[in-house]
Amino acid sequence: MPTPSLTTLPIRRLTHRDLIACADLSEDRGWPREEHKWGFLLTAGKGYGIDDPEGGLVAACVVTEYGGWGRPELGAIGMVLVAGRHARQGVGRRLMRHVVSVMGSTPLTLHATPDGRPLYEELGFKVTGRAEMLRGRFTPGDPEPEVVTRAATAEDLPAIVRLDEEVFGTDRTPLITRLPAFADQLRVAEEDGRLIGYTAAWPNMDTHVVGPLIARDTETAKALITSLAARTERPLRTDIDVRHEELLDWAKERGLASVAFNSVMTSGITELPGDWTRRFAPLTVAAG
Repeated sequence: MPTPSLTTLPIRRLTHRDLIACADLSEDRGWPREEHKWGFLLTAGKGYGIDDPEGGLVAACVVTEYGGWGRPELGAIGMVLVAGRHARQGVGRRLMRHVVSVMGSTPLTLHATPDGRPLYEELGFKVTGRAEMLRGRFTPGDPEPEVVTRAATAEDLPAIVRLDEEVFGTDRTPLITRLPAFADQLRVAEEDGRLIGYTAAWPNMDTHVVGPLIARDTETAKALITSLAARTERPLRTDIDVRHEELLDWAKERGLASVAFNSVMTSGITELPGDWTRRFAPLTVAAG
């Protein structure tokens, strides 16, 4: 039997049953398997993929939609991967064109690596920002932030959702309400009984990823990171908006080193909604 052409292989919706195939695809491209993250994204978002007739996946990606039910106001594209044996044959372009078409007039965003950026620019995405990935073992230092933080409780969830929507600029309830099950830590900062920030630390291979990180100001962000670091033995990893220079310098002084830069890109909007001054880090770059 002749091998079907890549241009004729159907694109289908992925489900949680495709988790292992997605992790295999990550591994094929030299990425960590990240099964915990894949499981979260395939549940909270919509996966798209192309099956390989010889087994596994030719390509995959995930779209996370935000906004009203059935009427998304923003879509975040992530985990765009093509198997090494099928690379540079137009598969990624075909998959991305399909996703963009399915999303219609919905504004889109993504974090692009230097290698992926030319494709996204070809599809009409424009660079609107940058994020710096940091990784390392956090070492406390003086002076310690004075903002009060504590573990979040079930009663905090409505306030967290409200604060997140105010800062992010659109409703992310399906994503945020999954955090208590997805993350190992979920913490809040408060002042006079009012939430002024929140963050989570979720396991990813041998690290704890810090995200989302939403805070009233830099001091609150520092306090939240410090509180997470005090409760884990793992190295921390996070992706911080480069406009938050003070937080980046502070984190590097405490042991986190720069790993990479990603371009924040958008299509259909000139900049992301919400208040960037209080949005320090995403839950994951794959979900915007």
